[in-house]
Amino acid sequence: MSLKYTTPYDISPTLSDKTAVFPGDVAFSREVSLSFKNKDSLELSSITTTLHLGAHTDAPCHYAASGSAMNERPLDYYIGPAQVVEAKVPRGVRLTKEHVDFSSISAPRVLFKTGSFPDPDRWNEDFNSFAPELLSALADRGVILVGIDTPSVDPWDSKKLESHQILMARDMAVLEGIVLQDVPAGFYHLVALPLKIKGADASPVRAVLYTDQDWARL
Repeated sequence: MSLKYTTPYDISPTLSDKTAVFPGDVAFSREVSLSFKNKDSLELSSITTTLHLGAHTDAPCHYAASGSAMNERPLDYYIGPAQVVEAKVPRGVRLTKEHVDFSSISAPRVLFKTGSFPDPDRWNEDFNSFAPELLSALADRGVILVGIDTPSVDPWDSKKLESHQILMARDMAVLEGIVLQDVPAGFYHLVALPLKIKGADASPVRAVLYTDQDWARL
């Protein structure tokens, strides 16, 4: 039986040695061991990379000593109804409660489209992030996962990681580094499953958004 045709929004950037990472973190590299070009019988390669690459999710052990590792996280966070919300604020600003129309929030997973990190292959420091109070307010409304189209929910140079600490305190999941530039605001079905890496502090994901129509075809 063949799969039914669907056209989800792929909100994951392509990973390569050009993909931007936090200054000082381990960039992506791929080493080819065997190749058809070299007349080998198959293609075989390995990668070296930070786990916080492209579209990814953090495990609680990334920002709290008592937090769980990636292989211990329930998958329910990363699959299900989701909402894309567009937030137009100056670059470098933390999104606050005042920037969000809470009357329109009705999904358990909310992804914020800021446009402040427009090129996944080019690092810029002035991306938007979250104010801790906004995450607390979202948790109060039953939101279990937040996402943002930037490398982090905190400013790049934050040491206290206040928004990450709210994720821990309120048991919320997070998606960072997603690409939403071609995704209209609205309601979708999210699939963004992390790899089951023992003890890991994060995992890259292949994040996609399905419309109701496409989801029904699956």
